Amino acid sequence: PSQERSARLRRWYELMMENKEELARIITAENGKPLKEAQGEIVYSASFLEWFAEEARRIYGDVIPASAKDRRVLVLKQPVGVAAIITPWNFPSAMITRKVGAALAAGCTVVVKPAEDTPLSALALGELANQAGIPAGVYNVVPCSRQQTAAVGEVLCTDPLVSKISFTGSTATGKILLKHAAGTVKRVSMELGGHAPFIVFDSANVDRAVAGALASKYRNSGQTCVCTNRFLVQKGIHDEFVEKFAKVIEKELHVGDGFDAKTTQGPLINEKAVEKVEKHIKDAVSQGASVVTGGKRHSLGKNFFEPTLLSNVTTEMLCTQEETFGPLAPVIKFETEAEAVAIANAANVGLAGYFYSQDPAQIWRVAEQLEVGMVGVNEGIISSVECPFGGVKQSGLGREGSKYGIDEYLEIKYVCLGGL
Repeated sequence: PSQERSARLRRWYELMMENKEELARIITAENGKPLKEAQGEIVYSASFLEWFAEEARRIYGDVIPASAKDRRVLVLKQPVGVAAIITPWNFPSAMITRKVGAALAAGCTVVVKPAEDTPLSALALGELANQAGIPAGVYNVVPCSRQQTAAVGEVLCTDPLVSKISFTGSTATGKILLKHAAGTVKRVSMELGGHAPFIVFDSANVDRAVAGALASKYRNSGQTCVCTNRFLVQKGIHDEFVEKFAKVIEKELHVGDGFDAKTTQGPLINEKAVEKVEKHIKDAVSQGASVVTGGKRHSLGKNFFEPTLLSNVTTEMLCTQEETFGPLAPVIKFETEAEAVAIANAANVGLAGYFYSQDPAQIWRVAEQLEVGMVGVNEGIISSVECPFGGVKQSGLGREGSKYGIDEYLEIKYVCLGGL
């Protein structure tokens, strides 16, 4: 019953909050993010269980006025069934609870396949689910090696017993899973790659824009789905923005061990991730970009990289055509609003976008014109449990969190009662 689902999700939330220090330490040990960020992730993760505990009791149907006197027309919302949940390593706790909270609130059972880099967070959540009284077989975790990931994903997407696939990860992997899911026409929701623009117009408060840029770009060392990947700065304030941004990066960002209290930038997830950052910098510099600060691996070790800022960047460079997923901030100078919007919308993905302006008319125009699922206006951090998370174009299908998130796990059934 919905009341019981609500109570158990609420208890799961309470247990996460009681154990937030241990859960955070698991995240830092698994993926390297600074402990303070990991603690923030656990609070954020738990908030989805709290939110959907409340939403579980608000799955309302409908009564529709019938066109015939001897009929009554009802709409029921019912759980889709078994949901396969495939999650990434960059938020190994939050990406699970955002999906699982909605699924369990709707009355579904779940099979979670965590990223091969971060299975322990998923298993720790499973232990707390047991303690919360979630029945055996409702929250299931299937960890696997990197070599088995593709095979396990294929099974989850093709097994007829699975009714729903929810995936967060790269666009390329999402397309493969969509092909697998098509064979049994499963319900799917996909939160895929981003390429977020961050536009700073001449009217912007430059200091606020710099603070928002720092938060948006360098959280989790640039390894978040909604991280800014391209900075577009109008020519009137371009030089001031770059100068102030460089100073803040050098002053406030500290590369180090995630368990060190001073650390704001932990290691990247693996050496392959570091090599991609290096490749993007090398390509940009070879085409005329300038390294303002950073630009190389950090002396701490092979997976650590200096927070990097590039200027004199063009749209032909790899770092403005591909998602870097690392601590690299390339800055493109632009002249007009129309030019900035055109550059921002040239990507085939559209997850998040940000812009800074103090012109009310411009704010409305640009917010409506940006081809993304989420827009931050004079704000660099936009994720929130109450708000719908998801993208457009090749950034995905469906929304997570908010009042809309539970709909991804519900089927709408129309019932016609005749002969009355």
